Amino acid sequence: MVVTEGPPEPAARRRGSRAWPGGPRTLSDLSKLIGARIEGDPEALVAGVSDPADAGPDDLVFLLEPRYLERVKACPARFVLTREALPGKACLVHEQPRQALIRLLMLFEAAPPGAGVHPGAWIDPSARVSGDASVGPGASVGAGVEIGSGTILHPGVVLYPGARVGRSCVLHAGVVVREDCVLGDRVVVQPGAVIGSDGFGFVPTAAGIVKIPQVGNVVIEDDVEIGANTTIDRAVLGSTVIGRGTKLDNLVHLAHNVHVGENCMIVAQVGVSGSTEIGDRCVFGGQAGTVGHVRIGDETTVAARGGITKDIAGRVTVSGFPAREHREDLRRQAQHERLPGRVDRLERALEQLTDNLGSLLETALSNLEVMAE
Repeated sequence: MVVTEGPPEPAARRRGSRAWPGGPRTLSDLSKLIGARIEGDPEALVAGVSDPADAGPDDLVFLLEPRYLERVKACPARFVLTREALPGKACLVHEQPRQALIRLLMLFEAAPPGAGVHPGAWIDPSARVSGDASVGPGASVGAGVEIGSGTILHPGVVLYPGARVGRSCVLHAGVVVREDCVLGDRVVVQPGAVIGSDGFGFVPTAAGIVKIPQVGNVVIEDDVEIGANTTIDRAVLGSTVIGRGTKLDNLVHLAHNVHVGENCMIVAQVGVSGSTEIGDRCVFGGQAGTVGHVRIGDETTVAARGGITKDIAGRVTVSGFPAREHREDLRRQAQHERLPGRVDRLERALEQLTDNLGSLLETALSNLEVMAE
């Protein structure tokens, strides 16, 4: 350990600009790496990649959306990754600049820990751990656990007895995988996530609230990523299933016996109630949710805070609570916004009508009095 005095300088904490590992690279080198066309000097040296707000003159910045054009043009960086060349800048021109940026950012990924079991880890003698897996300090691997080739367990990971983890998985610090749960290949689980916690199953009785044993498991298929502090409950019977290629953000909760299809994207703070079935290629915006026992068809998009209370056939965008087709929800919102003005006009019209009736009544009474005379 190196002891230093005081906090680091603010500039040392900024990470908007990153220098290339190994030193500056030429535009030519970068173009070959991502398959981009060069507009400018191929031998110009690029120091690193940066957000426009933090860029220096020798950095490469990126233009992914037209709304950021003026910001990119105004920043001091001389190099831009973009879909179309920009006057006054040396450019890497790519049809898919976002995908090209992903390839560049992969250069900064930290090297994985070496294979082997740290002396501070605990592994049950009956566990089967691949020889090229990595088990970090403080990890706990229970009886009968299986860990596949190339898988990494970072510090503090806990695998309950009977858990199975496939090949080339990465389980970050503090992840818990409970008994008999199964992870496929290339699954990434971010810190603090819990897979296989007990579902919320209870029955009120005269003697009190009785817990329903949750004796199923969770099955995570290949190429799934699970965000930090996400919780996926084990099934009462059978399996809670997350389909191949699905990505879950931080703080997502999936209840017992939920089935999520393939290649779905579920954003932070979504809550999916028990026994809900979600089709393939669905998207849930932040804080969306469902009641239990509903079926949501393929390619459904649920807008942020949308609340699903009934089955949805699929291939539709829904929003609001209760969730309805997005255009219908927007129409209802517009009507709701206009409602106060309509009420004000109605009240004024009612006041005018009341005044008019009063005048008419006074006139009629006066006429009656004259007739009586």
